[in-house]
Amino acid sequence: MNGTDTLVLTGARVHCPDGTLAGGWLSVSGERISAVGTGTPPAGRHLDLAGAHVVPGFVDVHCHGGGGGSFTSADPDEARTAIETHRRHGTTSLMASLVSAPPNALVDQLAALRELVTDGELVGAHLEGPFIAEARCGAHDPSVLREPDDATVGALLDAGDDIIRMVTLAPELTGAIKTVRRLTESGVIAAIGHTDAVAEQVRAAVDAGATVATHLFNGMRPLHHREPGPVGVLLDDDRVTVELICDLVHVHPDVLRLAARHAGRSRTVLVTDAMSATDVADGRYRLGNLDVQVAGGVATVPDTGSLAGSTLTMDVAFRNLVHDAGLDIADAVAATASHPATQLGIDTETGSLSPGLLADLVVLDDDLRLTGVLRRGSWVVEPLPTA
Repeated sequence: MNGTDTLVLTGARVHCPDGTLAGGWLSVSGERISAVGTGTPPAGRHLDLAGAHVVPGFVDVHCHGGGGGSFTSADPDEARTAIETHRRHGTTSLMASLVSAPPNALVDQLAALRELVTDGELVGAHLEGPFIAEARCGAHDPSVLREPDDATVGALLDAGDDIIRMVTLAPELTGAIKTVRRLTESGVIAAIGHTDAVAEQVRAAVDAGATVATHLFNGMRPLHHREPGPVGVLLDDDRVTVELICDLVHVHPDVLRLAARHAGRSRTVLVTDAMSATDVADGRYRLGNLDVQVAGGVATVPDTGSLAGSTLTMDVAFRNLVHDAGLDIADAVAATASHPATQLGIDTETGSLSPGLLADLVVLDDDLRLTGVLRRGSWVVEPLPTA
């Protein structure tokens, strides 16, 4: 490959695993990062970024849709719309989350996602329910919730085959601890969420192999000084990755900072929990079987007032963590890219700006607003040339 086939981003603040390269450059050959460095850049097609930040492409492990498209629709075209919407906002690796539904409906939804996973458009599927607690079900249809019996769990795992990467469940349900062990043995991440469990029930699930807290604080018994419940156990256990919805609606910035600082870079993951109304107008939408009203970008279930996912994108989550929660850019990089990539086992392909990895990256201006997105060496959003 000659120099003219190599894209070289120059004059950037390149956020690498070992630190930030001020006045750095990054070269891309084909789909992959070929080199990073400072000083004189290599030959190639140079694009001067005039001091912009270059960070790894975002990895979102919890997303229900966007752009008017929903992963629960069992329509591959709607799924593609959601993927493209979030990709324009910097998410280069995306996991599709499904909400509680009858098992046969979930089988159909998984079938509609299979080709997208096989083609690399999605990194897998996440079942958020139906094995969750009615008392904390939020925007899930309570009529379809069920305990995780062997037959249902087996049917879903068979239907999902190798595309199910994570299942969220409530550990207090009959059969839940057994199911956590089964998921773990099957190579599926067991996550705890939408739960009214007390501390000892949560701790039993973690001991059985659960490693993720689904959107910590939301959809779970709150922290209390005499009963720490899910929040206390999950936030304080070094074996558990905690998801945080950083839209400043689901969790207050001070609480985001408290949680992220306690969990640290190795355990904090930002997620969107986005639904179909993301990046489109306010109005009436559906999330699974439920009607959702979106006003001012906030999605709620009209009958209960419960939050119904978000309209968040990962570029905004990144900026919110730094500007509003007061964390460092390095913390935001870890929470939006490197740690979720590690969580999904795709860190040998993406999640950091390292030679040999896929050229998945986001360009941000001084205010951390997105100006460019590169996925697998091709521009999704191309930065405007500097004067």
